[in-house]
Amino acid sequence: MAIHCPKCSSTLITARSMGKKVCCGIGIVAGGAQGVSNALKGAKIGGEVGAFFGPSGAFMGRFAGALIGAMIGGVSGGMAGAQVGEIIDDQVLDNYECLQCEYVFRID
Repeated sequence: MAIHCPKCSSTLITARSMGKKVCCGIGIVAGGAQGVSNALKGAKIGGEVGAFFGPSGAFMGRFAGALIGAMIGGVSGGMAGAQVGEIIDDQVLDNYECLQCEYVFRID
């Protein structure tokens, strides 16, 4: 079923997804902050595992553990933020824009 603009009846409609974009960004920042904590834990675990392979193994283990911990935090925060943003887009914001007359509206 095509979406029609309530103002000009055009079917050239696009979803704006502003809530999803903003909340995803906030989630990445918040998740990245949590990722710093995870990175420290990951570095400790990676250092212990890498210590079996000597000093360079301990360094590489710490680096890999920190990188994986930070990535997990950022990705999980971004995904959670995107989910919240989709809910906000669907229920609160005017999420659709007509490409012909630039009218912004919401479908209830």
